[in-house]
Amino acid sequence: MAVVSQQPTVNSPQPTAHSQQPTANSQLTFLSITDYQLIKIMHPEIEALLDRAENRFLKGEELILFKRQIATLSQRLKIYEFLREKEASIFQPVANKLQETFPDEKEETLERSLKHWLLVLRYCAMAMLLNDQNFLEQRLLDWVSGIVEAHQTTKIEATVCNLLQTRLKELLSEQARAILQPFFDQAKSMIIDQGNQE
Repeated sequence: MAVVSQQPTVNSPQPTAHSQQPTANSQLTFLSITDYQLIKIMHPEIEALLDRAENRFLKGEELILFKRQIATLSQRLKIYEFLREKEASIFQPVANKLQETFPDEKEETLERSLKHWLLVLRYCAMAMLLNDQNFLEQRLLDWVSGIVEAHQTTKIEATVCNLLQTRLKELLSEQARAILQPFFDQAKSMIIDQGNQE
C-alpha cells in the first residue's frame, strides 16, 4: 500500500537536531526584518522578551534567554524539515506493517487511518515548530476523534499510532524525540485515549 507518492527511503539519516548547535551570534547575524517579525509572531515568549527591552539593550540574563530561544527554534526547524522531507520513508513501513496486522481489513479503511495519522504528524510538526499545544488541540478537536468513532476504527488507529511512534524512534535522535514527543502524546491522548474512555 503506497501512502504517499514520494518513493520511500528507509535508511535515511538522522536529523541534525542532536548535532552541534549554531551559536546565537551566528543566528543573530542572519536575522532579517522578516525573520524578526516571523519569530515574534511564532514565539510569544521571544516577543515578550523583545517588547520588554524595546527602548534599551537586553540585560545579560535576557540576552542569555534570547540566545537559548533562538537555538531552540533552530532545533525545531531542523526536526520539522526532517519530518517533511522524510514523510514517505516514515509512513511506508507503517503502511506495510499495518497490512500485515490487519490482512482481512478493507484497504480503504487502512488507508483512511493512515491518512489520519499523516495529517496528525503534520499538525504535530507545526505545533512543535510554533511551540504551541493550543494550535494542535484546535486542529484535532472534534475532527479525528469524531471520525474514528463514526467509522469504529479505534483498534486500527491505535495500531497506526504505535507503529508510527516506533518508526519515529528508529529515525529521530533522542533529543529530537524529546522535543516532538509532547505534541505526539497530546494527539494520542485526544484521539486514542479519550476514545477508549468513551
